Amino acid sequence: METISSCPICNIQVLTAELEWHANSHFDDDQLQMDMELAHQMSVAESSTDAMNDPKHYSGSFTSDSNALGALSSHSGYSHHYSELLDEQISCLVRAQIRSKVQEVEGGILSLLRSCLESEAGSSTSMISCYIDHHQSLSSEDKGWGCGWRNIQMLSSHLLKQRPEAREVLFGGSGFVPDIPSLQRWLEIAWDKKFDTIGSSHFHNKIYGAKKWIGTTECAALFRSFGLRARIVDFDSTESSDLHSNNGSRAASQVRGPMDKFLIKNKPPKSSSELCREDAESTRGQQALVDWVWNYFASERSDRLATQRVTVSNKTPLYFQHQGHSRTIVGIQKKPDRRGSQEQYSLLILDPGHVSYS
Repeated sequence: METISSCPICNIQVLTAELEWHANSHFDDDQLQMDMELAHQMSVAESSTDAMNDPKHYSGSFTSDSNALGALSSHSGYSHHYSELLDEQISCLVRAQIRSKVQEVEGGILSLLRSCLESEAGSSTSMISCYIDHHQSLSSEDKGWGCGWRNIQMLSSHLLKQRPEAREVLFGGSGFVPDIPSLQRWLEIAWDKKFDTIGSSHFHNKIYGAKKWIGTTECAALFRSFGLRARIVDFDSTESSDLHSNNGSRAASQVRGPMDKFLIKNKPPKSSSELCREDAESTRGQQALVDWVWNYFASERSDRLATQRVTVSNKTPLYFQHQGHSRTIVGIQKKPDRRGSQEQYSLLILDPGHVSYS
């Protein structure tokens, strides 16, 4: 016997097997437009006189296309009407969003990491964030494309747990980390609010249901749309002699990766001095990164939780974007190298592509 469930948005009784599809249909632009028109007709039927005498009354179609919105936003009536539709869309999403599943680790994964760092052999000093949940990609859902969304979920788990002001505003005050489809809806709403208009055009203002990679700009736009501060810092170690022509003028920059010097064909082999210079520049870029990360976590230490080897920081973990993948930095460790003359740094990261077990 098939079970019946009530839609959390319109309260209509539908088959439980079709509940998710029915609820999601409320967020489709065409369906939302029909819902709004129906609500408008009901409103007119109840108070037709007031509606006719209201000079601000305006009936128009809903669209999330930025070009159409830009053309019509000068009309104050449309702007007000669109704002109401956007508020309705947010209200529907708050009620329909689904909590993301996460692998629970007894005591918390950072508590486990802290214990491992404290018991590690040798001399080391570590700085780690205070809380995070490890959201990992699943082969049945987002393997190969969902790392950016999983990093957003990990950062969100920290903010919801540690920052009361963030908990009040994130995801409509739901108090939990939504699944990827819900996050995609929230990002589309951020774009509709004109956050990262350049980046949104790359996706044609649509991301829901798409298996597309996202990065730091999408993460920042999402959090900023909730009124939270988000900062993007770029560490570029690719500035080399390749960016300059023979006469010393700057040539067009190109996207490069660590294996390019081995893979690029039809180019004369580089001299040992050129390779040494590139290695030195890469080392300087890496050092700038680890110095910044160390100072970041050290800027808000929690002395109450500090030990001789591990210091807990109140800072939020970091979204770490690099070529072809992204991870979450939860801390940093330094220890003397084998010769004892220099300090060796290691970023402590949670990788969405790796599985954690309790």
